Amino acid sequence: MSTISVTNGSTILSLDSGTLHVTVEANGRRWQWAKDYTPVIRLKDGGEKKFSDAMEIRHSVWKTGVGDGIRSTFRAFPEGRGEIPFTFETIVWVESSTGNVFFEWIPLCDEGLEIEAVCWPGPMEFDCADKGWYSVLNIEQGLLLPNNWPEELTRMHFGGQLCSAAAYMPWFGQVRPDGGYIAIAETPWDAAYSVDHPAGGPYAHVAFRWLPSLGKMDYRRVVRCSFLSDCDYNDLCKVYRAYVKETGHFVTLAEKALRNPMVDKLIGAAFVHKGIKTHVSPNSDFFDPAAPDKNNSLTPFSVRTEEVRRYHALGVEKLYYHLDGWGDPGYDNKHPDYLPACEEAGGWAGMKTLSDTMQEFGYMFGIHDQYRDYYFDAPTFDKEFAIHDPDGGVFEMARWAGGRQSYLCASQAPYYVKRNFEEVLRHGIHLEGAYLDVFTCNEPDECAHPEHRMTRRQCLEYRAACFDYLTAKGIAPSSEECVDWAVESLVFCHYGPHDFMLAAPGSPRKGIPAPLFNLVYHECMILPWPMDHLKGQEDYMLYALLNGGAAYMDKDGAYPGVDGAFGDSTPLDEKIARWRIVAELQEKVAKCELVRHELVDGNPAVQRSTFSDGTTVTVNFSDSSYDIVYG
Repeated sequence: MSTISVTNGSTILSLDSGTLHVTVEANGRRWQWAKDYTPVIRLKDGGEKKFSDAMEIRHSVWKTGVGDGIRSTFRAFPEGRGEIPFTFETIVWVESSTGNVFFEWIPLCDEGLEIEAVCWPGPMEFDCADKGWYSVLNIEQGLLLPNNWPEELTRMHFGGQLCSAAAYMPWFGQVRPDGGYIAIAETPWDAAYSVDHPAGGPYAHVAFRWLPSLGKMDYRRVVRCSFLSDCDYNDLCKVYRAYVKETGHFVTLAEKALRNPMVDKLIGAAFVHKGIKTHVSPNSDFFDPAAPDKNNSLTPFSVRTEEVRRYHALGVEKLYYHLDGWGDPGYDNKHPDYLPACEEAGGWAGMKTLSDTMQEFGYMFGIHDQYRDYYFDAPTFDKEFAIHDPDGGVFEMARWAGGRQSYLCASQAPYYVKRNFEEVLRHGIHLEGAYLDVFTCNEPDECAHPEHRMTRRQCLEYRAACFDYLTAKGIAPSSEECVDWAVESLVFCHYGPHDFMLAAPGSPRKGIPAPLFNLVYHECMILPWPMDHLKGQEDYMLYALLNGGAAYMDKDGAYPGVDGAFGDSTPLDEKIARWRIVAELQEKVAKCELVRHELVDGNPAVQRSTFSDGTTVTVNFSDSSYDIVYG
């Protein structure tokens, strides 16, 4: 066995031809793959093919006008007495102009294997039970995972798929006392990542894996790594911020306001979340036969209108009113056939009165809608337009209120959005915001139906087209969470929380919360924050301040006990007073960069944010105190 090495500037790449491990020496620091890692292709039948199983393996030095590296070719794999023609190559190279290291996996012959995932490049060896060694993870708003953290982290939402709540941004990083690195998936649509951190450590291994697209590994997959010295998580975020600016993906609120005046109207507004009709189908997982009163509820539009009048009477100047369950079937029922406005609650006339009242007070009115969950009892349901697996199967579940459902192929979503919103607007409903549920929380879908084949990348494009239609109508678009593939299209989201905020109060935490998304995108999106302050728990208002975000002034969760809806008994006048504190700050810094976040003296209970106008916010979670110094 031998080692192949190339040098470019101050960076040295080495490949061990025996283990197929890569070592990077950059800025005088050495990074190498974990000792127990084996490059492998996982198969759908549960088997695997190691890279080293290839019948022909060749390595060579690779040079171009922009960099130097090592190319490896893996041709054909044994199967019984024969061979499978599947062939691919890897290229690991250094870019001369930047020192960035690229890891490229390239299929040459995509035949013979039913692939579940390609697990390459490998995780870095990151084995030291010291809090100074930590991983930087984009689980929702962001997480720092010290190597000695007491809780295990091995399971990820959505299997760790990128472009979902499992990874608001398609990168991870690791920092140790002498430096760190950031690994960016430049081809994130068919990708996921894994984290292996046992309780107490002493290590955390983090790695990407590549997923097939409609059963094929038919395009190049790329990871870009930047190696830094004497850095922290802020520096990694700023590397990614520079990257998205280079790619044209970075679009600020100031730019969005030029297209849609609703942007400026939303800044500083109190967020209110209310509902009209709930109906839980008997075949829903949420149905409770022992407590029938829990399965159905109705609040007339007239009651919601009076609530709005009360907010105005109490002096609330700016308000965004998010309305669930406004359609006739009830919340999470019969999508995408949600029309007309709920007849029992007052129908179109009642909804228009609510809308007119909002407009009279200068408030913003927005509605919840859904174009992924495809309910079997929707009047126009047609199985042919559901997501189809490559084998022709159609997914089915019955978790939500509407009961049995599949998923609508996103290729159809723009048509349904246009159909429904044109009808709402035709009835004189004045909309200034709209929430298209789950598009930015759940992973991208793919569909193998021959009449509307769709890759995951195309799925995201279809979802973005729905947001862009709303913008064209003068409506500020939002969705569930703040995943960065949608930053160009969205003005705001339902929330961009730390993961613990959606778990039951007191649940063990996976790490130390850090506003990674906001360190990259603060001035690009408006994020409302929960304001709960439950007994014995942290005051969540402090996170709204720390992030210079918006505030939920009054909120009724669609599903009690789910997604952060754990009840808040704070009196309304106190909620209004707390909103004003958050709004004053937000109006100052909404269009500012979040320059830096820090744990003061290394203490997670005391945190500070610094914005580009010089404003600093320091919060103490131990005693619920805060200090704002305006720039």
